[in-house]
Amino acid sequence: MSGGQEELQQLGQQLQAVESQLEAVQVEIQNLRARQSDIEGAIEAIESLETGSTVQVPVGGGAYVRATVDDIDEVIVGIGSDYAAEQEQDGAVSLLQTRKDNVGGRIEELTEAIDRLESQGEELSQEAQQRIQRMQTERGGLGDAGGPAGGLPGGNQ
Repeated sequence: MSGGQEELQQLGQQLQAVESQLEAVQVEIQNLRARQSDIEGAIEAIESLETGSTVQVPVGGGAYVRATVDDIDEVIVGIGSDYAAEQEQDGAVSLLQTRKDNVGGRIEELTEAIDRLESQGEELSQEAQQRIQRMQTERGGLGDAGGPAGGLPGGNQ
């Protein structure tokens, strides 16, 4: 395999790696947006529920039971590593809002990463296209004049 073909193959591999990274980042953004939506739903529920409200509580396996909210002033919120803490309603909303903001910040970071990866992919693609054109020109020059490409303008007279 010639040096030009090897370089072209390497560019192709780099482009595939960038595309794989791009796809992984896009999946992560989708997951974060779903999480952000879940957090928004929790905030809305906490803000709109009142003591005595009837709610449906998931019990697993897609099953729910109806329950009555005894005290909306105290909310149990996960704090990480399978631990939860009781918070006042406003404190719980504040904690969830902070989480939502953090997720939004991460989405912004990943969106910027997508822009960088797309730019990198475009550069690699353009470089590959230029190398292909160079290789075609070199091959064409060899066949036309029987010698190396790059003769004087006007051809061999």
